[in-house]
Amino acid sequence: MPGLLLFFFILALELGLLLYIFAVADGDFTLVSKKRVKREAIEDKVVWITGASRGIGEVLAKQLASLGAKLILSARNVAELERVRSELKGKHVPDGVKILPLDLASGEGSLKLAVEEAVSLFPGDGIDYMMHNAAYERPKSTALDVSEENLKTTFNVNVFGTISLTKLLTPYMLKQGGGHFVVMSSAAGKTPAPGQAIYSASKYALNGYFHSLRSELYQKGIKVTIVCPGPVETSNGTGTTTSENKKSPERRVSAERCAELTIIAASHNLKEAWISYQPVLPVMYLVQYMPSVGFWLMDKVGGKRVEAAEKKDNTYSWKLLFGKSKTN
Repeated sequence: MPGLLLFFFILALELGLLLYIFAVADGDFTLVSKKRVKREAIEDKVVWITGASRGIGEVLAKQLASLGAKLILSARNVAELERVRSELKGKHVPDGVKILPLDLASGEGSLKLAVEEAVSLFPGDGIDYMMHNAAYERPKSTALDVSEENLKTTFNVNVFGTISLTKLLTPYMLKQGGGHFVVMSSAAGKTPAPGQAIYSASKYALNGYFHSLRSELYQKGIKVTIVCPGPVETSNGTGTTTSENKKSPERRVSAERCAELTIIAASHNLKEAWISYQPVLPVMYLVQYMPSVGFWLMDKVGGKRVEAAEKKDNTYSWKLLFGKSKTN
């Protein structure tokens, strides 16, 4: 009998520890269990980053440079790319950072030229990692309020441009024996996102394409890591927090931590990684493993989340579960 009591006591302690870890976690269990970057998977590798002029892309560049990666930085804003490169001086070898202006919505012809230039920037090295970080997102609006222009722009950048760039780069990766795509998706690509329907749709599309791509080409050396962050505190490219994030009452993962976890996920070749604080993580788990419950929950809070967005209130609050929506 004492042995049985001891067993249940230890079991209760372990369950309590797991619940505590889950409550304070900023990523899924597999991701946070990895703890640190495998430097040998990054050092001396060529990493091409889109959307590298600010936010998570800029922080990724700085962290990868400190790990000894060779970088190709892309974005539309050349002046901001130059600023990022200048800030990397002293953290990297002089020729270890290249700038390649890129507009993902420019069409396949322009993207083809960009790929040809990218693979030639570090002769003999090729591209080891392609980090698809660039994205287009407008302020929250309902699924029926999205303009045709917003719809086209979101998909041109987030989906069509990203997929076209991948299609053009993959043959070079196959020729060199492999490569790794790291795709900055979103929690909105795993769960319903009331107020962000078009952005969410674009991220669902990316998830479907890249999981399929990996399944088709994994045996030929093509790896894919899809990263799904919840709310992240980003900067405006000058190191200061954006006015939108300053006003936000939501608890956000810092851009530095998001970048760190992204690199950890890539260096350990994780297939998918979730990055967020509560309550986003449990919702993602529910939708993934108990979809009926997860979708019921999102249906319950959907209207109230749109109202909260209109007021610039917390759209990720547990309080959305209680009270009535004005739309009810």
